[in-house]
Amino acid sequence: MNNGFITIETKDKLLRYDKQYLKIATCISELSHANKKKVGCIIVKDTMIISDGYNGTPSGFENECEDCEGNTKWYTLHAEANAITKLVRFGGTSALGSTLYTTLSPCKECTKLILQSGIKRVIYSEEYRDNEGIEFLKKNGINTQKIERQTDMN
Repeated sequence: MNNGFITIETKDKLLRYDKQYLKIATCISELSHANKKKVGCIIVKDTMIISDGYNGTPSGFENECEDCEGNTKWYTLHAEANAITKLVRFGGTSALGSTLYTTLSPCKECTKLILQSGIKRVIYSEEYRDNEGIEFLKKNGINTQKIERQTDMN
């Protein structure tokens, strides 16, 4: 019995799982058709992946995320938004108490969705150019952690 305390063994196990889930998010990012930045995301609840997403256009649209001048199209969805909205569209699964793993820390817009959906942890491997989103999550009690990307897929 651990009386509510997290043991070193539990922390090590959690870190091991966090790294593996980030590897999965990295694999998901490869599905993106973005030229500038491919971002992948998964949502995990009770050790089960309940959703995934990558940055891309809405279902039924062309796959290109950038226009002919290289600008990101305004209707391109971020990976986090894609994963969260898939929960509603395909089954209504709750994200309450879950962990979101993303290859890039979330922007301000996505952090509002994360907070509203009840996600309690956000693990990311690379920082977005604007860290206001992460600061917003921290101020609102969401556990955030950066874990460096692993170079191998073992």
